[in-house]
Amino acid sequence: MGSYSQSSSNVSENDSIALAEAKADSIKMELAIKKRMEMFAKVAEIAIFPVIEAGTFSGVVPVEDVTEIPNPDLDYKLLFELVEFDDEDPGKVDASLTEVARIINLHVASGIPVEKIFPVLVVHAGSLNAFTTNAFYKEKFKMDNPNLKLIGELEDLGAKFISCGQAMFFFEVDKEALLPMFKVSLTAQTVLSSYQMQGYVKYRINTR
Repeated sequence: MGSYSQSSSNVSENDSIALAEAKADSIKMELAIKKRMEMFAKVAEIAIFPVIEAGTFSGVVPVEDVTEIPNPDLDYKLLFELVEFDDEDPGKVDASLTEVARIINLHVASGIPVEKIFPVLVVHAGSLNAFTTNAFYKEKFKMDNPNLKLIGELEDLGAKFISCGQAMFFFEVDKEALLPMFKVSLTAQTVLSSYQMQGYVKYRINTR
């Protein structure tokens, strides 16, 4: 009897600890969301969009008295590696694409002429979904592809798009499902190595 009573007491104590930890995590999450929303509002008030407007977080926060200025005469060869896709919320513009737009905006805001910027997007893993035709996207996610406008704006800037053939196999995205301007490589890995050897600066886009 004593053993049962002690065991019940331990269970009750463990439950109390678990509830307290869950409540603490919930409060922490609420505070993090509140802080993010406050930051979002502050950025929205002052952000500028030198080239592409793809939502608040594609904008640039103005900075006064900048003393480190990039050379506007150089060619800025930017290699973007995209791997992430939020399939739980496919109705919003992909965060990785928004970050690409932000990086380009940052370069232009820093005084680099847009014609001196040469973007290459290497797409593999789940990120392939964002670059599929509207028909494919609609069949898979039951909605229109919200990324097409931004992808078109990047294409107008001269961006080059390359997909990974290995990822296309594993994520079941064939050539016909991809937007027509895509080039297909056997693997993203050789694209990443060969373009860096040509002087491209690699950005691995992480949004989580």
